[in-house]
Amino acid sequence: MIYSIDKVAQLIGAKRVGKGHDNVIAFLLTDSRSLCFPEETLFFALRSARSDGHLYIKELYDRGVRNFVVEKVPTDNEENYRLANFLLVDNSLQALQLLAERHREMFNIPVVGITGSNGKTVVKEWLSELLVSKYTVTRSPRSYNSQVGVPLSVWLLGNNSEVGIFEAGISQPGEMVALQRIIRPTVGIFTGLGDAHQENFSTMEAKCKEKLELFRGAKAVIYPFDDPIVRKCMVDSESERVDWSLTDRHAAFWVESIEKSDDSTCINFVWRGTTSGSYVLPFIDEASIIDSFACASAALWMGVTVDMLKEKMSTLEPVAMRLEVIEGRNGCTLINDSYNSDFNSLDIALDFMNRRPDHAGRRRTLVLSDILQSGQAEEQLYESVAELCEQRGVEKFIGIGPKLCANKEKFRRVGERVFFPSVSDFIGSKAFAKLHDEVILLKGARVFGFERLTDLLVRKVHETVLEVNLTAVVANLNFYRSFLRPETKLVCMIKADGYGAGAVEIAKTLQEHRVDYLAVAVADEGVTLRKNGITSNIVIMNPEMSSFKTLFDYELEPEVYSFRLLHALVKAAQHEGITGYPVHIKLDTGMHRLGFNPERDMPELIGCLKGQNAIIPRSVFSHFAGADSDNFDTFSDEQFRLFKMGSDMLCNAFSHRILRHMDNSAGIEHFPERQLDMCRLGLGLYGINPRTNSIINNVATLRTTILQLREVKAGQTVGYSRRGTIERDSVVAAIPIGYADGLNRHLGNRNCYCLVNGRPATYVGNICMDVAMIDVTGIPCKEGDSVEIFGDNLPVTVLSDVLGTIPYEVLTTISNRVKRMYFQD
Repeated sequence: MIYSIDKVAQLIGAKRVGKGHDNVIAFLLTDSRSLCFPEETLFFALRSARSDGHLYIKELYDRGVRNFVVEKVPTDNEENYRLANFLLVDNSLQALQLLAERHREMFNIPVVGITGSNGKTVVKEWLSELLVSKYTVTRSPRSYNSQVGVPLSVWLLGNNSEVGIFEAGISQPGEMVALQRIIRPTVGIFTGLGDAHQENFSTMEAKCKEKLELFRGAKAVIYPFDDPIVRKCMVDSESERVDWSLTDRHAAFWVESIEKSDDSTCINFVWRGTTSGSYVLPFIDEASIIDSFACASAALWMGVTVDMLKEKMSTLEPVAMRLEVIEGRNGCTLINDSYNSDFNSLDIALDFMNRRPDHAGRRRTLVLSDILQSGQAEEQLYESVAELCEQRGVEKFIGIGPKLCANKEKFRRVGERVFFPSVSDFIGSKAFAKLHDEVILLKGARVFGFERLTDLLVRKVHETVLEVNLTAVVANLNFYRSFLRPETKLVCMIKADGYGAGAVEIAKTLQEHRVDYLAVAVADEGVTLRKNGITSNIVIMNPEMSSFKTLFDYELEPEVYSFRLLHALVKAAQHEGITGYPVHIKLDTGMHRLGFNPERDMPELIGCLKGQNAIIPRSVFSHFAGADSDNFDTFSDEQFRLFKMGSDMLCNAFSHRILRHMDNSAGIEHFPERQLDMCRLGLGLYGINPRTNSIINNVATLRTTILQLREVKAGQTVGYSRRGTIERDSVVAAIPIGYADGLNRHLGNRNCYCLVNGRPATYVGNICMDVAMIDVTGIPCKEGDSVEIFGDNLPVTVLSDVLGTIPYEVLTTISNRVKRMYFQD
């Protein structure tokens, strides 16, 4: 369905400002990164604690968007927006929600609203599959269940929609009222009540009542009769109560029996006391079984036959599987459920572990973190957890976190138990090294970093790989942004193939998070970015004379550091008929590498720039030579004085704004008063603090595997030139990484070490071109086990310190033949 801009203004009570055409609106946008159809898009400039959509209006206008809902009309040059329509409102979020409300009123069709503490997305997806043969279904995309996601979901209702299915999630009291007005469900599904966000509600009953607000006015509500709190809260409901139960045969959907096999579950039920039926669910975990009751009840109420239900249930597929089974090291099987952490989901996961047919005869181990935001008293919570572990047959309990450590006495009835303050402490322990032939359930809150356990415990294939954590890149970006004023721009350095991490993927991530500039060394690096879809402004730090045509063709902005380069660039631009091409002027304030002299060259430089119109200075900058050390502060002061003198002269000579920047990663932290208009972020982006040489958030982890294990007697030698003399009977492992991959030869001959199953293993003998040998004597390991060269557990700074160099060199020398793998949390 589409609306005219005037109609939208009428629906949300907005004042229309601007002289744009009466455009047609088909798409709503709240995130500028998701723009697809600018001509038919209405952008809502939403404000939040971390961002303000009003900041992206000019960018979107330049990309073709002409219609905006705003709380404040842009005050810059009216000519910049001469074709724009601004709908002025008091609150953009409320306007978005109001528009969705009015849109919802256009449809007289069944609409299902789903809420609850767990299972909303699964129930939505499965119910859609059950109904799809009977209706054309429009449903929420992914997990769009928030104050912003719900209106965007309801907007998807169109002329072909016969049923709508929408999730609604809340975390605070008072939030559900707005979502009820938008969805206005004719059928409600309450999936269940759990501990999530309980800290924000006075009681479980208060949270239950808040969630049930969604169903005000609904014809029917499907809910779990066996939950006493939900049952009590439903007493006052004016809707038809469609309950499901495992205990009460008078329930609308009575679960008569449940029969489990190795990989499926047969549910026998009675519908409304008269109709018997059954279906086979291709899952055995309790969460899926319970979700199926809600789906079956809703489907039957909406007219799906018993036979159709039986047919469709058997074909359901997993949705965002929360219980991931992985083949682990040392004969272990991993069940990864480290996406959430609450008591109810723990019980479900333990039941799943017990019922797996391949677990017979192997010890059941639970690795559990502190349970956060449960709403329960700590003592009561962990007493219940310990009792659950005993009931579910946990034979080894590994507790991680300060709260579990403080309550370890409550687990005295569990056979074997150990406790650690953090994941790092566990990884470095004997308990971690001894994991063998066990079924291990990993159940932890995200903040504890359980993904590190998964990485170390999963069975690896034989390859050398550089793993790049893009989430860590963003975390480092935000760490340095926290030092900046809101108006300070940022240029991120991704030269040398993103410091070895891979410039293209790093650039995509930075572009998504709206950095102002990217910077590379040479034009070819910039071309690679452009050919891979990077549209951000790109600075070329070391342009070559032969690259001018490439610069112009791919809109790459060169640094200019000498009169020779300046004159050649102007001539080339004039030859191409180019005017106003942006360049970045470099001043040498004491680094004595490249740049104009701010004391002698400024008058001539200004004269040259003003005497032509082919290029225009976009920024002027210099480098601190010693911002990483307090010992150089006096020198840095003099550098800044020279830069200010030279940059002031340049900026005063032109009427347009010229950006000034001097702070690098170290300077951002050490000289916050010298941010000027922009800062440059280099090594810090990759997780290394240049002032302390400490790790902020590790970005790159270099891993390989053990190819072969060999027993070597004392007195024998290992490797070329017989440099690696063995002083005791030892076990030596060969790993497929050498100096051709970037593993420096000077690390060999026991000068440094890697990590095998979390334990140090020194390099033995000379490092070869493709292979290195390490001493794994006393380390439990086998062929195929993972080896960490540097990364999360072995900082790259350890290697650079041994080599007497800087982390830059270690990172940038990782060969391109090493596979890069990227992941996001």
